[in-house]
Amino acid sequence: MSDQAHRGTIFLEDGEVLSQESHAGDQYLLRLWAPECARHARPGSFAHLRCDPLLPMRRPLSIMRADPAQSWVELLYKAVGSGTRLLAAKQPGERISLLGPIGNPFAARPERPRPLLVGGGVGIPPMIFLADALRHDRTYRPFAILGSEVPFPFQPRPSQHLVPGVPAGAIACMPLLDDWGIPSRLASLQGWAGCFEGYVTDLARIWLESLDPAARAEVEVFACGPHPMLEAVAALARDFALPCQVSLEEFMACAVGGCAGCVVQIQTAEGPAMKRVCVDGPVFDAYEVFGR
Repeated sequence: MSDQAHRGTIFLEDGEVLSQESHAGDQYLLRLWAPECARHARPGSFAHLRCDPLLPMRRPLSIMRADPAQSWVELLYKAVGSGTRLLAAKQPGERISLLGPIGNPFAARPERPRPLLVGGGVGIPPMIFLADALRHDRTYRPFAILGSEVPFPFQPRPSQHLVPGVPAGAIACMPLLDDWGIPSRLASLQGWAGCFEGYVTDLARIWLESLDPAARAEVEVFACGPHPMLEAVAALARDFALPCQVSLEEFMACAVGGCAGCVVQIQTAEGPAMKRVCVDGPVFDAYEVFGR
């Protein structure tokens, strides 16, 4: 996609901090008043934030939720460097320069009404945004599997939704999804109560194997998380011959396609091509990234 296609769809706003919640593992949930970003954001898109006036380089953060009616967006992030630590210090009422929404979103298809959403770590937010969008369309029956090796940025609880095929002991869920009527299960290697002991792909495989062929043919996989996890998700989807979309995480400078600092090699019908994760992605067909 050309740079021209994105003109008029990315907005520069002086956002205002509405709230900032801290969670274990240096994780933060930031809610910003940003009307244009909230109005145009789609699941998979992200925002590029100036964490502090003294820090010129912006930071890309995935959008977890957007409320166009109330003009806010929520971003879940982990404070890992100087920029995000400055961002974590922001208080309600402070202003933050925001550029967004950026990137091509996930696209669910009605012929695949059983979306499997797989999120790992800071890759969880786009899955929440996608679940939020899907819950308003009765065509879809999504199921989310979320994994983390640091404490989840929410208090897990036993799910009120039965998921056939999932091991009986795996009952922990994300409360927000549960309240939306979307079943979810949590996976970790940390031995936390109610969580599946293993990788998200291990649990996804168990669930997929429990489906009959007709039900499995209704599944499409959506994923965001660390590169090794995405590669494993793509391999899992390949094993079951399922379509799969992945959102890539790359370091970005400009985030609007100008610097080409976030390029990745993609396999296209015409052969290998270099694509920019910011504006050509961040969502790609998994098989274009990891091969068939």
